[in-house]
Formats: sequence, structure tokens, C-alpha cells
Amino acid sequence: MVEVVGVRFKQAGKIYYFDPSGLSLTTDDYVIVETVRGIEFGKVVIPHKEVGEDDIVLPLKRVIRIADEKDKVTVLENKDKSQEAFDVCSNKINSHQLDMKLVDVEYTFDRNKVIFYFTADGRVDFRDLVKDLAAVFKTRIELRQIGVRDEAKLLGGIGPCGRMLCCSTFLGDFEPVSIKMAKDQNLSLNPAKISGLCGRLMCCLKYENDDYEQAKKELPDIGEPIKTPEGAGKVVGLNILERVVQIEVQDGERVIEYSLKELIDEGVVST
Repeated sequence: MVEVVGVRFKQAGKIYYFDPSGLSLTTDDYVIVETVRGIEFGKVVIPHKEVGEDDIVLPLKRVIRIADEKDKVTVLENKDKSQEAFDVCSNKINSHQLDMKLVDVEYTFDRNKVIFYFTADGRVDFRDLVKDLAAVFKTRIELRQIGVRDEAKLLGGIGPCGRMLCCSTFLGDFEPVSIKMAKDQNLSLNPAKISGLCGRLMCCLKYENDDYEQAKKELPDIGEPIKTPEGAGKVVGLNILERVVQIEVQDGERVIEYSLKELIDEGVVST
């Protein structure tokens, strides 16, 4: 087992494990850590815990020290410099007439690199742009093309539900979402109703999917013939979340609701 702490660099960013280096760290401590990008400023979101060696990539990068007030001032200065860099890069993109949309700019904590995030429909030849930016900022330049879901995560916004986007507030990673999930949950397949601001299927379709899949295994299918205490009938409706089955009895004039538990107790449905 290896002792680690979990550190996040953005509000809803991915959590990375680091070697605490003997420091006593608690949740919400700000730390300076060594990363593949260089020295970075992050926030502890998972305090000391032990994980198996198979669950991490060794050797672990380490926590250098607990951040002080000077480090927090540096982070604020970097945000101001990032906005200035955004304006400069936008002008350069226009002057080069490149078919790309600048989304965000980020300075690494030590200012050894400036990362420009952009979206584009295809590949973009930005070699001349990189040269211009390097001449202006006198540091390493990285242009990183991102997808529309990543763009929504960076920019944030309000979803169709009226709440702030999940991806920009608490989702660390995107999970695969399919149209089958919408079908299993009996949702309208109108793209406008099941798509988020990014134009892709809403991430929240995944939240209840496991429960729906389990319920489908337990409940009979619609149209399936079934015997009830009131006589033979067929399934005409399902309330999946409440595990309720609507059954039209044989006379065709009545629809009776039974809970899954009642059907199991009657021996109609097996567990």
C-alpha cells in the first residue's frame, strides 16, 4: 500500500494522487506540487489515505510544500496575465485568419508555459501563430484542441434543468453516455430535450442508468402475458423507479397496478 493525497487543480477538475512527502495535510489545504507540466498550485480534496500500487502510476509526483499567501497572490496574478494573453491570442488568430475558436488560456504556476485551449472543426495549421505567441510571451507555448464537452466544462453555464452545468461544478471526468440510456428511461428522443449546452447527450442520463438497468431485469416487459390474483392479463405500463407494474386484466376493462413486491409474494414474478 502507498500513502497518497488527492489534489485538484480546477473546481471540477480531475483528482490526481501525490506523495504527501511527510507533510500533514487536510482537506481544503492549498499545496504546491510537482507535475509533468511543472510546478503547480492545487487544493487537497482527499486527505491522507492508502491505495494499492495497482491503482496508481508509480513513481508518484510529490507535494513540495503547503502554499502560503505569496503563492495565492501569484495565482491571482496568473489569472490576470491569462486574460491579457487571451486578448493577444484572439487578435493573432484574427490576423492569421485561422478557423479556430479560442476558449481559455492558462498559465502554469511557475509561468514556464502558457496553454491556449481552442475548438475547431478540423485540423488547424497554427505553426505561425505559435511563433508569434512565443515572440510576445517569451515562454513555452502550447495550443491544445479540445472538444465541445470540454468547452462547456471550461466556460460553464446553466443547463436545461435550470442548474449550473454538472461538468463545470462537480464532475471530474466525463463518462460515456448513449441514446440507449434515454430509451431505457422512457425519455423523449427529441435531441433538443436530451442534449446539453454542448450539443451532446446530457451527462445526467448516466446518473440513474444503473437503477433503470437493474429494474428492467426485475420487472416484466410491456406486452408480456401475466397471471394476477384478478386473473390473466398483460403488462401495459411500468413505473420503473417505483417498481410498479400496470396490468390490463383479461376482460380488457380494468388496469390494475401491482408493486413488484406484491407480484413476487404472489409468485407471479421470480426474484
